[in-house]
Amino acid sequence: MGSFGRVSPPVVAVISALALAGCQSSGGMGSWFGGGSPEPEPMAQPQALPEMPATIRASEVVGRWGYAAFHRQEDRARTETAARGQCRQAVVINQGPGGGVMMYLADQAELQELRLKGGPNNRNFIGPAGEPAGGPQDREIVSFDGRIMLLKFTNPEIDSRYGTGIYVRCAPAAGGGVAQTKKKK
Repeated sequence: MGSFGRVSPPVVAVISALALAGCQSSGGMGSWFGGGSPEPEPMAQPQALPEMPATIRASEVVGRWGYAAFHRQEDRARTETAARGQCRQAVVINQGPGGGVMMYLADQAELQELRLKGGPNNRNFIGPAGEPAGGPQDREIVSFDGRIMLLKFTNPEIDSRYGTGIYVRCAPAAGGGVAQTKKKK
């Protein structure tokens, strides 16, 4: 029996098991016996899908808006009238420095630049850049005709608190003064 002499069967079983285990990993006993497998190739990270352009341009959303919100569809008409009455204290959506729009995220006190993003089935969203359309901080633009815009939060918990926002475009400010931005709660 070669140079090892006589080896007991339990020792052979242990050595065999260690050798097999070493062949299945990159380290351990397999490398001691000259075996072992090379380091596994790193798994490729999934590529981010390219951002789909929105069918609504940021410049179409910029302006002064009366704002109100509703939770039940039957309250929409009354809420639209209330939003129209808010033009005295209009919500101002300005163009952002990077081409987006300046708006508040839910539960945030600071304006942020948000992007208009396209989604499947010609859906449009407003939310932070770098996140996929329909992400947890986004609002879906449910409808937009240039005069009235409905925004609904994609996060169900946030939507249950804020409801569907209805924005009614205000007439241009008289005297060309700068309108104040009303913080959305």
